[in-house]
Amino acid sequence: MQKRTFLKLAALALGATAMTGAARAEMAAEITEPVTISFYNYNLATASAGADATREMIAKFEEENPLIKVETVGVPSNEIITRIQADMAAGIQPDVAQLVFRDLIYLASDLGAQPLEDMAGAQGYAELVDGLIPRGVDLGKIDGKTYGLAYTFSTPILYYNADLFRQAGLDPDNPPKTWAEVNAAAEAIVEKTDADGFFPGAYGPADGTFVYQAILMSNGGKVRDGNTLTFADPAGIEAVQMLRDMVDSGAHARLDPSNPQEAFAAGQLGMYLYTSALQSSLSKASEGNWELRVAAMPAFGDKPTAPTNSGSALYAFSQDPIKQRAAYELMKFLTSDYGYTIITSKIGYLPLRLDIVDDPKFLGPWTAEHPLIRPNLEQLSRLTPNVAFPGPNYRQAESMMKEAVTEAVLGTNDVAQTLTDAQANAQALMP
Repeated sequence: MQKRTFLKLAALALGATAMTGAARAEMAAEITEPVTISFYNYNLATASAGADATREMIAKFEEENPLIKVETVGVPSNEIITRIQADMAAGIQPDVAQLVFRDLIYLASDLGAQPLEDMAGAQGYAELVDGLIPRGVDLGKIDGKTYGLAYTFSTPILYYNADLFRQAGLDPDNPPKTWAEVNAAAEAIVEKTDADGFFPGAYGPADGTFVYQAILMSNGGKVRDGNTLTFADPAGIEAVQMLRDMVDSGAHARLDPSNPQEAFAAGQLGMYLYTSALQSSLSKASEGNWELRVAAMPAFGDKPTAPTNSGSALYAFSQDPIKQRAAYELMKFLTSDYGYTIITSKIGYLPLRLDIVDDPKFLGPWTAEHPLIRPNLEQLSRLTPNVAFPGPNYRQAESMMKEAVTEAVLGTNDVAQTLTDAQANAQALMP
C-alpha cells in the first residue's frame, strides 16, 4: 500500500509538472536529426495477432521515417498505467502511450497527457483528425481539448451460433433485435440443445464496464451526472433486473465472468454480447466447427441502443519539442488509412476511417470477405462514450459499481438494494 501511494503521489507531482511545461513547449516544425521515442503499448504484450500487426506498423513507420526510432514498451492492458506511473516516478518520461478510455480524466488531469490542439497547433491538429469519425474523436476530449486520439476501437456486438439457432428451431437469418427476443431465443436454446443460451461480457475485469454501460444507457440510464453517481437510478435498476430475471429463468448462463468466451468459442453458448475485437479469433475458432454470425446489440423495446466504446486512445506525454514532433508523426501514421487497414484486417478493431471500408486500395477486398463487420459499422452512428470516472479514486469507484452489478445479476440479493448500497459507498470516493 505504501509503495502504491508513493508511486501515485510521485506520478501526480510529475504530471502536474508536465502539464505546466506543456503550456511552454511548442512542437518542432520538422525532424532534422535522429530521435528516439518510447511507445508504451498493450497490444505488444499479447500473444495474439495484435502484437504482430503492431510490430508490422511500427516497422513500416520507421521505414518511412528513417530519422525516428520507436522504442516499444509492451505492457498488459491491466498493468500499463501502473507501469507508466512507476516510470514517471523513476524519472523516465514516456513519449506516446496506448491507454484505455476509462483513464482519460486521470491522464489529462494528473499524468500530464498533452492536449493535442496545443501540442500540434491548429493546422497540425486538423491534419491529425481529418477523416476520422467525429464521434470517435470526441471520445478523447475533455472541456473541448483532445487528450486521447481514438486508436484501437470496438463496440458491443451480439455474436450468435447459427447452428444452435437451427437446432432450437430458430431462424438464424432473423436474430434477436430486442432483449425480450434474446430471452426467448436463449430459453429455446436451453430447452432444445445441450448448450447454454446467452451471456454478456459485462462482468469481467478485462474491459472495465463498457458492455454494462451500453446496456444501462440503452435503457435511458446514466452512470453518473457530473460527480454524482446515478447507476442505481430507476432506469439502471430496471436494466440490471432484466438480466437477473434472465438468470432466474435459465436464459442467462452462469459462467465464469472472467472468461465466458471459451464456452462460446467451443460452441457451447448460443449468444454472446461482447467486444467486436473478438471477431477475428472467434471466426478462427468456429471455422469448420459451427457457423458464427453477428447482429447489433439488443434494444429495450423500441428505444435506440447506445453502443459504448471499448479499446484505446493514443496519448502524447513528450516534453521535448523534437520528440513531440516524432510522437505526433507516429500517432498520425497509426491512425492513417494504412494504419486502420492493418488494425481492422489483422487485429479486428473497427476502422475509424469509414471511407476506406470499401476502398480497393485499403479494406475493400478484406471487407468483401468479412461481411460480419458491417453490423458493427452501422452501430457507429449511435456511438455513446464509455463514461470515465473523475478523481484519484476513479478505478476503485468503478470497480465497486461493477462488482455490485455482478452480484445483482449472478447473486441472490435484492437487485435494487445491492445497486443502491454500492452507489452510496462509491459516491464517498468521488471528488
